[in-house]
Amino acid sequence: MFASVDEVSARLAETGYLASPAVATTVFLADRLGKPLLVEGPAGVGKTELAKAVAQVAGARLVRLQCYEGIDESRALYEWNHAKQLLRISAGRDEAWDETRTDIFSEEFLLARPLLTAIRGDEPKVLLIDETDKADVEVEGLLLEVLSDFQVTVPELGTITAARRPFVVLTSNASRELSEALRRRCLFLHIGFPDEELEHRIVRLKVPGIDEALAVSLVRVVRALREMDLRKVPSVAETIDWARTLLALGAGTLEETVVRETLGVVLKHQEDVVKAASKLDLDAV
Repeated sequence: MFASVDEVSARLAETGYLASPAVATTVFLADRLGKPLLVEGPAGVGKTELAKAVAQVAGARLVRLQCYEGIDESRALYEWNHAKQLLRISAGRDEAWDETRTDIFSEEFLLARPLLTAIRGDEPKVLLIDETDKADVEVEGLLLEVLSDFQVTVPELGTITAARRPFVVLTSNASRELSEALRRRCLFLHIGFPDEELEHRIVRLKVPGIDEALAVSLVRVVRALREMDLRKVPSVAETIDWARTLLALGAGTLEETVVRETLGVVLKHQEDVVKAASKLDLDAV
């Protein structure tokens, strides 16, 4: 998809995703080497948005597997349409069982879930396995099979092998440690909070109507909040939300009254709001 690291940066920027040199380099290598990309980092720093941006740049279909506790093979890979199978069995009561069985375990009755969908067909795809760390350890075994050979075995149909491998992005908030076997199959990328200059550019891009001086002040205040011992520090997504809030309120400067009245936009726990309100010194930011 990409001829150089600079091309990655430029094309992602066209979609509204400003990538750091480390992000652009790792995306380029994942594409060039044909390896899955494991992206870790705190919530709200753009891990999921990176996969969406790559899909948009490539003109590829985004196939998303949202992981959660208790997700199993049938939700990730495939399952049979049991209701349709029962109707077919009822309609063919006079048929021999061998004939009926061959029919009900055919493509017509197969419900492809994200992993199977991603490896079938010739169209370009980006497979996003989102919040991988929320899935049970057992699901990692399934991911290992798919990501190693890009093939899936359906006992009734045989082995389905990808004619065109998808670009794979796995995201993790590091709520649990992923297995070393899974990590070995991936290129690793950690996306942390951006530096001040990059975050300022992101705010100006996402909230084009915001005043330059206000954007600078906003980013500095958010960075000061991140240095506090908070239950949840603000993410880039919350910085953008705060910028949009200030723009909607018509705020020209980041005054103390405005900050205190809108802290609930950027902080999500009452104890954090109280702590920030008492410790934040706007004159020192």
